[in-house]
Amino acid sequence: MKKAIFIDKDGTLIKNVPYNIDPELVQLELSVGKALQLLKENGYLLIVISNQDGIAKGFFTWNDLKKVNEAIQRLLAPFNIAIDAFYYCPHFKEGIIDTYAFDCDCRKPRPGLLLNAAKENAIDLKGSWMIGDILNDIEAGNSAGCRTILIDNDNETEWLLNEKRTPLFTVHNMMEAARIIIAAGCLKENIYEEFVE
Repeated sequence: MKKAIFIDKDGTLIKNVPYNIDPELVQLELSVGKALQLLKENGYLLIVISNQDGIAKGFFTWNDLKKVNEAIQRLLAPFNIAIDAFYYCPHFKEGIIDTYAFDCDCRKPRPGLLLNAAKENAIDLKGSWMIGDILNDIEAGNSAGCRTILIDNDNETEWLLNEKRTPLFTVHNMMEAARIIIAAGCLKENIYEEFVE
């Protein structure tokens, strides 16, 4: 089975501009290009996992979001990499677009997007990682059975911690995350627990 890096989009992969659909405003976060290049070279699929309730709220459409995806791919092209798949949750119970205005199993912190991605891409969740900038990302990853890394860039404001919302590692940027993942991949399973303590 394959292994993957599941990546939150806004605030982790790209700069967080709320409900942005303007491709001109899309910018990679610090060290993302080189970090993802390293991870790709080490055999990981790169999969975006993101809540996009702006669709349910009527702020933008799937076609608008597709243009943002294309902008992300253009920014990653100089590093000779691309995102392998984008998985989005468009749902929001109080939304105005009836098709998407309901509770779902795919909105983070629920793990539905990761489980769906794993099923469709033959991914080993235990050998995969979820990287995000808030604890909802971490809860989704832990609930799906992934290892998790929080990028602490001041985007998390509530810090409501419990077992499912506690990351395996906390770092400051994507390059730090990539180095941890690559180092962990070089360890034998029976000494992995010593590495994380």
